[in-house]
Amino acid sequence: MGTQLVNDAHRHLGKMPAFPFYGGPPCNPDMLARGSVAELIADLDSAGVERALVLPNYGVPDASVSFGFNPLVLEAAAADDRIRCGLWVSPRPQDAELNTAALALAGEHGVAALKTSFLLGGRADDPDCQVQLDRVFGTAREHGLVVHVHTSPGGTSDINEVGLLVDKYADDVKIHLVHFGGGMSGHIKLISTKFFDWIEAGKQVYTDTSWTIGFAPRWLASEIERRGIGQDRVLFASDEPWGDFTGELARMRTAAGDGALGQSMLRDNFAALYDPKG
Repeated sequence: MGTQLVNDAHRHLGKMPAFPFYGGPPCNPDMLARGSVAELIADLDSAGVERALVLPNYGVPDASVSFGFNPLVLEAAAADDRIRCGLWVSPRPQDAELNTAALALAGEHGVAALKTSFLLGGRADDPDCQVQLDRVFGTAREHGLVVHVHTSPGGTSDINEVGLLVDKYADDVKIHLVHFGGGMSGHIKLISTKFFDWIEAGKQVYTDTSWTIGFAPRWLASEIERRGIGQDRVLFASDEPWGDFTGELARMRTAAGDGALGQSMLRDNFAALYDPKG
């Protein structure tokens, strides 16, 4: 077993079929994807991960694939008390029936989050998506769950778009902005203004540093220390198998250091956000 002693706030479970991404041949870029709970637990043991939030794998443009992994992440949470899980849900109106089945599981043992993304369709300001978004955030509010939302620069996952969800729902629902904007423009928008403005406005907004590029983690850590807020809102996440655990851990440790801020990001913030309450 490793000795990292960290909590991982975002990793995936489920093996997807090969797909011809971007017009190329069918492939599986998530080459280390795990299809069983036993494989997942072995990975946690090997890396020294004490607690983990496990989410359905996604990326193939067929929503039923990711919805199909909801029973698997529930199985993982039931098998090992180190594991909490998030359920896949969708903003798309055509996935309403699949959402109904997924949201019915929100009260099951180990469920701590609902995971959604606009990469497979829909957008935050699309009126056709509002019914499903209201259902997702309403269920999260009812059960005290965190809503995980993918971010990446440009298009429907840009922080300008996803930020509309923070504006609308984060007064009383916790929102975890995955990947801290996911690239240059998102990082700069969040660190220079949006992230700290939301915190000061009382929004329940959280993030992780997976996928962040060079300058961002150290600038974020510096701004947290300068402003005196946000130290309780940033979590370590590997995004395995799409991310790299070792690299993500090194980047966060370098940025946050081995003092109180590093301890908060690597361990304590996960416990506060995702450990069972009461």
